[in-house]
Amino acid sequence: MTARRVIAGVGAAAVATSMYHVAPTPSAQAEICPDAEVVFARGTDDAAPLGPTGEDFIATLRSHVSLKWVRAYGVDYPASLDFDKAVDGIGDARAHILATAAGCPETKIVLGGYSQGAAVIGFVTASTVPDGVAADEVPTPMPAYIADHVSAVVLFAKPAPRVMRFLGDPTVTVGPRYTPKTLELCVDNDLICDADGSSFAAHDTYTKSGMTERGAVFAASKLMADWAADAAAEAAAAAAAEPPGPDPRPEGTPRLPGPVLLAPPLPESPAVSPTPEPHFRQSSPVYGPML
Repeated sequence: MTARRVIAGVGAAAVATSMYHVAPTPSAQAEICPDAEVVFARGTDDAAPLGPTGEDFIATLRSHVSLKWVRAYGVDYPASLDFDKAVDGIGDARAHILATAAGCPETKIVLGGYSQGAAVIGFVTASTVPDGVAADEVPTPMPAYIADHVSAVVLFAKPAPRVMRFLGDPTVTVGPRYTPKTLELCVDNDLICDADGSSFAAHDTYTKSGMTERGAVFAASKLMADWAADAAAEAAAAAAAEPPGPDPRPEGTPRLPGPVLLAPPLPESPAVSPTPEPHFRQSSPVYGPML
């Protein structure tokens, strides 16, 4: 069923097992909520759970928000050349995002993907089922309110429309609620994402070309802005809920309507110099007048 296919990148080598923390199932994480959760879909033939691009992106993101707890979840899907199975990744990512938003509503979500995984995440954000795809063949689009839980979307090497057409699949289009918070990164001449690209080798350079750093800086800036907005809102709510202080007037003083007008202070009297005492002449019976 070509309508269900999602294209993958080609040529990324498998790497050693990831040392990064992968989030447990939604039921296990319900009471332990991180500051941020990265949901990342790896590329074709990359080692589960995150692949090298995902690991480097998440490690770099953590270094930019080191005072926060950033947890990672690798989308559970084959990421193989059997592209029909990519729809399983859409379903798994969707389910995990919904569970995180419900169980950890204060957690900020970052969505990311590389190559085939970028297509998976792109389709997850869609607000409608793509043209030419039967609604019963793909997961239902996420509810609109979920976008408020997502701080950033970072897509590495998202397959170009020409590649999708070659496979008979719909173009990967990020949903309108997510486009303002989305960054798409493509190495020049990458055969998969560059409209005029022709190099498979370029497709394997995202951890070496600075692309994962750029993606991490973007995601970190979006996270910090959302955290700052939350802190400001909490401070405003706390100030509004704070009871007024005690009335400084003596008990029993009636409250008069309207503003209290105070009489202006009386002007100080000008300083008056003391009047000198008069100098009188005295007479002496012996010496005559005395001055």
